[in-house]
Amino acid sequence: MDDAAEPTTDEGLSLAGETPALRMVSLLEFISTRDQIFTLQSLVVQTGLPKPTLHRMLQQLEGAGLLTRHSDGRHYGTGARLRRMAEDVLLNDSRQGARRMTLAQLAEEVGESCNLTAVSGNDVIYLDRVETSHPLRVHLEAGSRVPIHASASGKMIASQYGDTPRRRLLTSAQLRAFTSNTVTDPDVLDEELGSVRQVGYALDRQEYLEGLVCLAVLIPTDIGRSNQALAVQAPVIRKSIDDLVELLPVVRAAAKRMAVLNEIDRDDATASSA
Repeated sequence: MDDAAEPTTDEGLSLAGETPALRMVSLLEFISTRDQIFTLQSLVVQTGLPKPTLHRMLQQLEGAGLLTRHSDGRHYGTGARLRRMAEDVLLNDSRQGARRMTLAQLAEEVGESCNLTAVSGNDVIYLDRVETSHPLRVHLEAGSRVPIHASASGKMIASQYGDTPRRRLLTSAQLRAFTSNTVTDPDVLDEELGSVRQVGYALDRQEYLEGLVCLAVLIPTDIGRSNQALAVQAPVIRKSIDDLVELLPVVRAAAKRMAVLNEIDRDDATASSA
């Protein structure tokens, strides 16, 4: 990867933590919450830590599977073990009861199945789902996965991507067709992601399963970027794409309620660590 892909630096940024273990956690948090990949040198500039110290920390985190080195041997990103841990935390959210109540209320209001999802790697993972009471429905459990490019939630979250992860998604060998409507042309998908970012919602037009349509919005955050989406799925014999778009105000209101629960979680975590 060329030097133009290097992240913008913030000189003097330090990693919080009174012990080496906490500084390791801070380094993981720093890397995993930024839409970038890092070299050892860029991390030295951004964190202010000595190069030998950072090199040792990166080696330990890579050895534990929490970070991984890209094929060029220079750039670091999140590892499979760290992604699995993140998935487990989301799937076992301590506020699952309140979250599920919000999903259930939305499902009852719109009369269709509703999902809370997040992106992990090249997939969208279902964190929670409430099925419609209609006999005709698609059964998907929490923990189920679908490809980003064939999912309304995936496209919604991916619309926030910066150049590097966006390029990685668009050039992935996994852009395969699941139906005749699946978008597999990188240029067309890139254009759609730009449109999704502008309008603030994404659609699945029978792109993963024939006869199934979906609308998704982001769960808002105070940092301007989110890895959670709220979605409504319905068979086309009950809901058209236009019908789903008409539900947008209701879905966005539910997403804001989800955001409040997430904010309570963060406040509780801050109070516990104080």
